Amino acid sequence: MATEVSTQQLLLGNEAVALGALHAGVRVATGYPGTPSTEIIEHMARIAPESVQVQWATNEKVALDEGIGASLAGARVLVTMKHVGLNVAMDAWMTSPLVGVNGGLVLLCADDPGMHSSQNEQDSRYLGKFAGVPMFEPSDSQEIYDFMREAYRVSEQFDTPCLVRTTTRVSHSRSRVLPSAAEAPGERSFERNPAKYVMLPVYARMGRERLLERLGRLAAWCEQHPFTREEMRDTAVGVITSSISYQHVREVLPDASVLKLGITHPLPKERIRAFAGKVDRLFVVEETDPYLEDAVKALGLAVEGKTFFPQAGELTPELVRKGFIAAGVLAPQQAPAAQDWPAAVARPPVLCPGCPHVTPFMVLRELEAYVSGDIGCYTLGASEPLRAMDTCVSMGSSIGMAVGMWKAGLKQHPIVAAIGDSTFLHGGVPALADAVWNQADLTVVILDNGVAAMTGGQPTVEFGANVRGTETARIDLAGVCRALGADPVVAVDPYDVGAVHRTLLAATRSRGVSVVITSRPCVQAPDKLVGRRYEIDPGRCVGCQLCMNTGCPALGWDLEAEPYENRHRVRIDPDQCTGCTVCAQICPHLAIAPASRG
Repeated sequence: MATEVSTQQLLLGNEAVALGALHAGVRVATGYPGTPSTEIIEHMARIAPESVQVQWATNEKVALDEGIGASLAGARVLVTMKHVGLNVAMDAWMTSPLVGVNGGLVLLCADDPGMHSSQNEQDSRYLGKFAGVPMFEPSDSQEIYDFMREAYRVSEQFDTPCLVRTTTRVSHSRSRVLPSAAEAPGERSFERNPAKYVMLPVYARMGRERLLERLGRLAAWCEQHPFTREEMRDTAVGVITSSISYQHVREVLPDASVLKLGITHPLPKERIRAFAGKVDRLFVVEETDPYLEDAVKALGLAVEGKTFFPQAGELTPELVRKGFIAAGVLAPQQAPAAQDWPAAVARPPVLCPGCPHVTPFMVLRELEAYVSGDIGCYTLGASEPLRAMDTCVSMGSSIGMAVGMWKAGLKQHPIVAAIGDSTFLHGGVPALADAVWNQADLTVVILDNGVAAMTGGQPTVEFGANVRGTETARIDLAGVCRALGADPVVAVDPYDVGAVHRTLLAATRSRGVSVVITSRPCVQAPDKLVGRRYEIDPGRCVGCQLCMNTGCPALGWDLEAEPYENRHRVRIDPDQCTGCTVCAQICPHLAIAPASRG
């Protein structure tokens, strides 16, 4: 049964993922927000009918566990996450190919070369190979749509999860998509089969045998698949490439012969050998690690790659051009004439005007606390002028690292773990239990703004609504902390500077594990929150800079006002001020007050 679809659409890569999955007959879609994958679940929530279950999970492992369960129950399933999220799901990911599927199961993993919004730029292709699953690498939105639909057929045909890997540029670029008729896959029911679904060692060994046999069949299958195509042009240079790198190669070397790999595990070894035999000089162009280059070298073929193309950062057409110039394939370009353009002013990222995380960081800096931080927009608390975070490694690491600091004997200053509400529920709960179990002396500050703010304000399990805005259950953060044994557990308004100072001072002086929850909605999400704006009384301002130490972008120097003892006075940008009152509370000269209008 098929459903008619509309004509061509201009879609983000992430939107094409959602549309392809929906037209493949997906009935369950879940994931955890993380750039560059976030828009997939959001778009799915907009376009999917209510009969399709769409919702964020508390973390990536939970998302994959839900996906595996839904697949075994007979549904086609989409699970989404970014590259570091796949680390969180690795336990389930590595065992899922041994279990297999019932309904098709596709995991979309979005890598972030260049670390635009990530703590590393790991290459997830190795994790597809590591698990032993078919891995698809599309290079534009049309391919994403087509590859998603094929991945579900392959998943069910070979009884395996499939990995579709995108990167930042593929995920966030728009290109044309011409959809085809949507599928309505036949109903599948759950059938009890402990020998296949229960991974006791005796059954897991049989699953391992099935995996190895499957890889043999997949190797033969990928040799003939049309997603890998040979584009023969000038045979002086041949390039093996995939994903967005293919687009860069076509732009820079339009006349070169190309072997475009749409499936990068298993690799079509015979097609690679055949292509290499048709060209005089063979290159591999790929982002980050030499995954393809090493595989081609392992076939005994002479190939060039990372000698000319960078292993770190996002690949661009200009970098590809420079690489082929260095390799002698292209002639050096004449440098363009120098332009007398003004230098761009460096603007490091800062917390938003009125961000409720500012006050607790100001107080922690004053207390000289050792602050173990976590993943979220509040990681900017490590930057000037707040300078109130000492470590940040991975999602949910803050509390465990604080316990480690305490075990190592740090005693000169209080030990504090700073973690957001979404991150706490993602990976901080087990660590808090561990801290209590170890009877550690530390304070956990939960920066509660009700959403996953860094990725755009997605609802969390504490928010009380799902991705479609439907009301659902809420999680009581304070109740969870008390149930785990933390004491005291205190909530405080982060806009009340005095209360935050008193609360954090008391908590850091107490013995055992204390928790302070600073609770205010994010000023940007889901709707921007603006109160009565404030302004500077230039007659009172003496340029003492205390307000500037908040790092609020709405504050700046008033270069038009007469300086006070050679110090510039301050002004407030009325278009940025949110009326949080923090700067007014800390001004010792009462120079900040509500604006006369607005």
